Amino acid sequence: MAARLTIGFLGAGKMATALARGFIGAGLSAPRQLIASDVSDAARRSFAKETGAITTASNPEVVQFAHVLILAVKPDQVDAVLGEIRKGVTKKHLLISIAAGVPLSKLQEALGAAARLVRVMPNAPALVGQSATAFALGKSALREDAELAMKLFSAVGVAFQLKETLLDAVTGLSGSGPAYVYLFIEALSDGGVAAGLARDVATKLAAQTVLGSARMVLETGQHPGALKDMVTSPGGTSIEGLHELEKGKLRGTVMSAVRAATEKSRKLGMAKSE
Repeated sequence: MAARLTIGFLGAGKMATALARGFIGAGLSAPRQLIASDVSDAARRSFAKETGAITTASNPEVVQFAHVLILAVKPDQVDAVLGEIRKGVTKKHLLISIAAGVPLSKLQEALGAAARLVRVMPNAPALVGQSATAFALGKSALREDAELAMKLFSAVGVAFQLKETLLDAVTGLSGSGPAYVYLFIEALSDGGVAAGLARDVATKLAAQTVLGSARMVLETGQHPGALKDMVTSPGGTSIEGLHELEKGKLRGTVMSAVRAATEKSRKLGMAKSE
């Protein structure tokens, strides 16, 4: 597959660059098999420098070069880009959209009922190869398209195939989730500073603590509650701290944040589809 897989990015920003690096690093494609288009000279130069791939200012040129197209532009640019490439997209193409909040129905309307489409929701840690990604298939997508999407996005983290109706929940959890985690890291760091640690030391300790804890969840497969109990001794420091977090309603507040972001994503998606 790698010898035949040509991938074109419609948009050469940071996310497109991160994905391209991940695909190359995983051996799914080679620089000479990648191309990216962008109206920005700076974005094209950066993409080429980071990946060694071809760049162009022409979106139709990307469609002519590649069979897998990754729509990586801002939502307000989607209509214009799809209008440019519509005539060149055939049944041989697979279009994967990472444009936030743009529903499959909008993509299908622009490219036609026969277009093979996959809508993907990655998140910011894709920039460091640690994305939490979910994707949904369009009506004309093939089983092979799902398998390819899984391979591509597993190269930059973890990926799950879901129904499109669940992508708003993914947005509320893993799409917006990094912001919640950054806030928590900052709060841990602030607590460390308040307890006498230097800021740089406190921040690194906080970030590494979150990173290590997350890896334990993923690598052990144990429930987070069980892992929490492992570090919570009777009458110890951890249970004292947990008591304060529970009094502050941390658990319920985080749940409410995910639900609020999910609902906001749903409303934005409805607006874009109108």
